[in-house]
Amino acid sequence: MRQNSDRQSILLGKRGEDLACDYLREHGFIIVERNWRCTTGEIDIVARDGSTLVMVEVKTRSSLAAGHPLEAITPAKLARLRLLAGAWCQANEKRYARSRIDGIRIDAIGVVMPLGQPSSVLHIRGVER
Repeated sequence: MRQNSDRQSILLGKRGEDLACDYLREHGFIIVERNWRCTTGEIDIVARDGSTLVMVEVKTRSSLAAGHPLEAITPAKLARLRLLAGAWCQANEKRYARSRIDGIRIDAIGVVMPLGQPSSVLHIRGVER
C-alpha cells in the first residue's frame, strides 16, 4: 500500500511542476531546465525572468489539511537551494558565459490540487531574502 501512496505522491508532484511551468511561461519566464540534479540535491525548475536566472522550488499538495505547501520550505531547504543554485551555475558556466545574466533569484511556487476542484498556484519571488 505504501508503494502506491509513494507513486501517487510522485505523480502529484510532477503534475504540480507541470502547472508551475505553465504558470511561469504565462508570466513571461523562459524555462531553462527541469529537475536538475547533483550530489547536493535537485532544483525543480531553472528559468529566466528577463535577465535574471531563477531557481524555482515547487511544493504541491492535494489539500490544505497539512497546511499550505509553501510552509514546507524551511530555512534548511532555502540554504540547500542556495548551494544548489551555485552548483548549477558552476556546472553551466560555459553555457551562460556570454548571456546577459544580471542576477540570480530563488522563487517558490505552491500548488494546491484538490480532487475535483480547480488548482491554485501561489508564486513567491525572492524567497531567500
